[in-house]
Amino acid sequence: MRVMAQMGMVMNLDKCIGCHTCSVTCKQAWTNRAGTEYVWFNNVETRPGQGYPRRYEDQDQWKGGWALSKSGRLKLRTGSRLTRLLTIFSSPVQPKLEDYYEPWTYDYETLIESPLGTDFPVAKPKSLITGEDTKITWSANWDDDLGGASEMGHLDPVVEKVRRESEDKIRFEFEQTFMFYLPRICEHCLNPSCMASCPSGAIYKRAEDGIVLVDQDRCRGWRQCITGCPYKKIYFNHKTGKAEKCTMCYPRLEVGLPTVCSETCVGRLRYLGLFLYDADKVTEAASTPDEKDLYEAQLDLILDPDDPEVIAAVTAQGDIPDDWMDAARRSPVYALAKKYRVALPLHPEYRTMPMVWYIPPLSPIVDLLRDQGHDSESASTLFGAIESLRIPVEYLAELFTAGDTDIVHDVLVKLAAMRAYLRDMTLENDLDESIPESVDMTGETLYEMYRLLAIAKYEDRYVIPTAHYERAHELEELGCSLDFDGGPYESGPFGEASGRVQPVAVETFQALRDRQTSEEGASEESLRGRVNLLNWDGNGAPSGLFPARKAPKGDT
Repeated sequence: MRVMAQMGMVMNLDKCIGCHTCSVTCKQAWTNRAGTEYVWFNNVETRPGQGYPRRYEDQDQWKGGWALSKSGRLKLRTGSRLTRLLTIFSSPVQPKLEDYYEPWTYDYETLIESPLGTDFPVAKPKSLITGEDTKITWSANWDDDLGGASEMGHLDPVVEKVRRESEDKIRFEFEQTFMFYLPRICEHCLNPSCMASCPSGAIYKRAEDGIVLVDQDRCRGWRQCITGCPYKKIYFNHKTGKAEKCTMCYPRLEVGLPTVCSETCVGRLRYLGLFLYDADKVTEAASTPDEKDLYEAQLDLILDPDDPEVIAAVTAQGDIPDDWMDAARRSPVYALAKKYRVALPLHPEYRTMPMVWYIPPLSPIVDLLRDQGHDSESASTLFGAIESLRIPVEYLAELFTAGDTDIVHDVLVKLAAMRAYLRDMTLENDLDESIPESVDMTGETLYEMYRLLAIAKYEDRYVIPTAHYERAHELEELGCSLDFDGGPYESGPFGEASGRVQPVAVETFQALRDRQTSEEGASEESLRGRVNLLNWDGNGAPSGLFPARKAPKGDT
């Protein structure tokens, strides 16, 4: 047994309102540079929908993740080393720009500074790639207003698969529509196919916390990692020629601060904590023959930090400090995934052993029952309605359990039991202990799960072992980002240095063009009078915030 620590995340989809605050703050912190305009380390998808990039889940087309050979050994879907070597200079199996979208800005200069005339000036959309006029047809969250509608539903790869496997095809009539939001970041997998795909060895998994990163010095821009990642969460910076991906905000985690997306999440749906896992059994678990058994195989990898055998192994190895073990015992992600078994991995059939897990949504069924005049929190009503859930259990199963509907059904029943049991407690009714017993839990355990899911405080949602806790407050005024043209600069985990403003992708087209064609960032002069308040911390007065004062007459 080789015990290793893995930083993981759980997201409660019942709480996601699709506000994209996580996406915007992540964008401001990490991908506000030239070459990353289309890059979203964090994005929120409306399901059903095509996802971002479009139809990324169609591995018959994109060949991402792992598959089993005839001998039962893991192999990359892209083929053997020789096959990948032959396509190293031109890899056709990866999304094109139109599968993401062509990033754009607007020609505000024309709108603001056009001379007085009879025509009303407009700010034409301009491509950030070519600088030419463009037509806006697609974006990272383009499915939002059409979620569940017939215009987009048939394009969802998961819907296609469910349709093929079901006798009664899903019909997207008004009364049967459903939608929910699915936030996505890099999965920081235990068995990352992106790392195995990289010819340069630039992608590595940190030994101390399992975060998967790209070494910018070693990356040669082969883009094989983009093909290899089934979640398509590695992006190519077309200006630096390097691959970039979600870093799980490791500079913040090292000082005990949660990721930017977690910190700013309006719904408080994200949980951060440690998993302990047996590194010696990862390959064996990922090689499980039946895809539907991969969820249980991954659960078996996750170790109990209170297990004497695990403690003895950690003590013998000496790699995991005591405070990290304490954090593993208090980890909310361990509790939700292993103790309560309500969190599920995204697409375990890719065999990458993803470590960002999700609690499937139950809310639509509650809303439907309430609208129909039923007691939407009653145990008998809830349990019976799960079979006719507006979000088909088959759809959720294709996302989280490789098609095993029984596992998803069990999770939804647990969530329904928690609602019903706590409802009686809140109304001071007699508690029905048969409710927790029906899901193999006790009333005390259901209450613990409720507190974690519903009213958990900051320190309960984010249990982060620190690397440099003593410097946390020193670093609050610094920023965690990359420099304008790639490569970290001297900054830290929280925000920008006081009074400084960095150019971001909401400036004018002219400033963006200057920044893209120069070797340095936009000049102060090009930003004068156009300070971006979203990127200013409120301290100090950066140049351009206020109009220049004219000296009074008579002053010298």
